[in-house]
Amino acid sequence: MTVGSLFSGIGGIELGLERTGGFKTVWQVEKDDYARKVLAKHWPDVRRHDDVVTFPYRWNARADVICGGPPCERTSTAAAIQGVRTGETLWPEMHRIARIINPSWVIVEQPGGNQAWEATVKSDLEGIGYHVARLQFTACSFGAPHQRRRVFFVANPVRERCEAVARLAGSPETPGQAWPAPPRGTWREAGAGNRRVDDGFSDWMDRLRTLGKAVVPQVAEWIGRRILEAAA
Repeated sequence: MTVGSLFSGIGGIELGLERTGGFKTVWQVEKDDYARKVLAKHWPDVRRHDDVVTFPYRWNARADVICGGPPCERTSTAAAIQGVRTGETLWPEMHRIARIINPSWVIVEQPGGNQAWEATVKSDLEGIGYHVARLQFTACSFGAPHQRRRVFFVANPVRERCEAVARLAGSPETPGQAWPAPPRGTWREAGAGNRRVDDGFSDWMDRLRTLGKAVVPQVAEWIGRRILEAAA
C-alpha cells in the first residue's frame, strides 16, 4: 500500500509501516527544517512539502494510506495542565486532505486524554464515509524505555475491516516490561549518554526535540500488520 504522511516529524509512523513489508511511502509533509533533513536522509526519493495548508494536490498525491499526528501543543492533557490548552489544532487540514484524496485507510495519532478532540476526529471521519477504530498503546509495551501513551484512530470505509483491526490489535502479543526511570539527576553524570542543554551540542538538542515528538516505529509497525491482516 502507498503511504502519504502528514506532520511527518522524523518519519516514525511510515518507518513502522514500511517495516511490515507491505507499505511504501510516496510523499511526506513536514514544516520543521531539521526534521525534513532527517526525512531526506532516510527517504531520499520521496517527495516532500513543507506545509499542510499549501499541500500541492497537483502532485497527483493519491495514496492508499494517509497517516499523521497533528501537533498537540494546544490540545493535549499536558497543555491543559500547563494552562495553555486552547483547542488550536491542524486536524481540520488533515481532515480536508483525507476528504480530497479519499484514501482506503486513515491513521491519526495523538496523546490521549482530550475526549472532545477525539470525538471531533471520529465524527469528522464518519462524516466523509469512514468507520473508525480507536486503539491505545504505550511505547513501553513494545520495549521502549518510556511510557508514551498514545491513541491511534484507524479508519476505513468498510466496517468489518475496522472491527478486524480493533480485534487483531488488542494488545501486543509479547509486550515488553516497562523500563524503570533512572534516578533523579542521572542525566547530569558523565557517561550517562545524555548531554546538558548548555554544552554547545545544538544538533543533539535538535535530535532530542525531534525524538521527543516522534512516534515509536514499533507501535506503527504493529498497527500496520493488523491493517494488512484485516485487508487480506
